[in-house]
Amino acid sequence: MAKAELTFKDIGKTVSAPTGTRVIEHSEKAGSGIVYGCREGDCGTCIMDVVEGWENLSQTSIVEDRVLREQHAGRHQRLACQAQILGGKIVVKPA
Repeated sequence: MAKAELTFKDIGKTVSAPTGTRVIEHSEKAGSGIVYGCREGDCGTCIMDVVEGWENLSQTSIVEDRVLREQHAGRHQRLACQAQILGGKIVVKPA
């Protein structure tokens, strides 16, 4: 399985993440400050800033788009529970 390099800027930690996994899975294990409440893409607590590697994450779903709009999220913000890793290098931090 292909791997990506996922860096949590808030704690300065980089992990090797299999493609197809979601950012929140690795955030928990790494101890990042990205928090979550549901894992279903409906609550918006896990909004993160994508500092680098936007193109290395899956496209947003209809549900994620709606939640991001409701939360007035910025252009390079995603829900960690919904963003799937595609490969390459990704740098994120809590919003």
